[in-house]
Amino acid sequence: MRSRVLASRWVYVVAAILMIVAAVATQLEIRSDARPSGSPEDISRLDERPDLNLLFVLIDTLRADRLSCYGYDRQTSPNLDALAASGIRFARNLSQSSWTKCSMASLWTGLHPVRTGVTRWEQGISEDARMPAEILREAGFRTFAIWRNGWIRPAFGFAQGFEAYHSPRAGPIAASVRRERPTVGVAGTDQDLVSSAMEFLRTRGQERWFLYLHMMDVHQYVYDEETALFGTTYSDLYDNSIRWVDRVLGSLIREIDARGLREKTLIVVAADHGEAFGEHGREGHARDVYGEVTTTPWILSLPFRLEPGIVVDAATENIDLWPTLLDLLGLPALEGADGRSRVPEILAAARGEAAPQDGDAHFAHLDQAWGRRGQEPSPMISVRQGRYRLVHRASAEAELYDLESDPREQVDVAAQQPDVLERLTAVAGDYLERPPADWQTAPPVELDDAQLDQLRALGYSVQ
Repeated sequence: MRSRVLASRWVYVVAAILMIVAAVATQLEIRSDARPSGSPEDISRLDERPDLNLLFVLIDTLRADRLSCYGYDRQTSPNLDALAASGIRFARNLSQSSWTKCSMASLWTGLHPVRTGVTRWEQGISEDARMPAEILREAGFRTFAIWRNGWIRPAFGFAQGFEAYHSPRAGPIAASVRRERPTVGVAGTDQDLVSSAMEFLRTRGQERWFLYLHMMDVHQYVYDEETALFGTTYSDLYDNSIRWVDRVLGSLIREIDARGLREKTLIVVAADHGEAFGEHGREGHARDVYGEVTTTPWILSLPFRLEPGIVVDAATENIDLWPTLLDLLGLPALEGADGRSRVPEILAAARGEAAPQDGDAHFAHLDQAWGRRGQEPSPMISVRQGRYRLVHRASAEAELYDLESDPREQVDVAAQQPDVLERLTAVAGDYLERPPADWQTAPPVELDDAQLDQLRALGYSVQ
């Protein structure tokens, strides 16, 4: 009798352990990976595949150094870490601005902001620009986008080449979900976006597709009870929101797995800018171009596993993203792009070879008067070349940082390195004199009061 009681107790103990393991697995989004192993030769032959899909995920306001796979000591991003662990991670990637519209105009066109002309709130991308979605659509991809940030609305030119470009219907928000920086202009959560993406996969998943998702919950500091892991300061809440978005994205990746699409889908994760927490006296973004608001992740997950994953240590920029993707897919390049394909660096890293030498300068740009109509431009430029980064603006003394000894940009070495300061200041001046794109200056976009109020509700000062 006693043995039966003990046995029954062990049944309950084992059951409890299994429940805990299941709960942990759910929290970490642990899942099997049925993709075959790949090689450098498989990477170079991606352009031969007529079945390859493309999922491009833009996580708004995500800084690279808050992801575990980029060295953060908190476990904020198990799903993104898994993508990087068996894929490609670009270790030193720079966004072209700390403000969404300016940054995204550069990302989509492969041009620096001084050439797109999209540096003020009322400007949009010219309809004469040739956009990646147009190239993909001409190549036979079904092109769809689901977005939640008003700065990339169709009126600003971002819908070019997409068959459907829409914002998802906002569903009910669970009582467990918290929105620490809620705004009128962004209803619902990224779960609505992922639900729409799953419906897209249900109806279009067996065709060849390109799906662009622009997620906003990190910008909104959204999380729930299960992802409230890291404290109550704004910096902690930001980490909670990364964990939340990582989990929401994980559910979409599992859906792709379940539909048998993972082995023919290239997944790209990037960000438009980061977020500041007082590193240079400011919080938020769209105010300056220091590293905390312009150093962003770039992760590629291929239709096969790389064992181990590849880390590209060369300095890259968001303007390199589409030249690289189009090269991998064997499609026509963006015309006149400033960015370039990083496939040579990827293949070098995959083969254990030295990366090609890169002495290029890399730029981030913010017109500090971008939200004030009629005010003269006030460009703030960062120039990164080699180990140094210059922060240049007309209204203040330039700052110079040695990123090898001071990656957080806290010690200005301009006085100690006058030759470097002079050289990079000249580079910044040359950058500001570059000619516009062949499609000329970005046209002004007329917005009504309601649309302006929605943009103001995002937390931006627009006048």
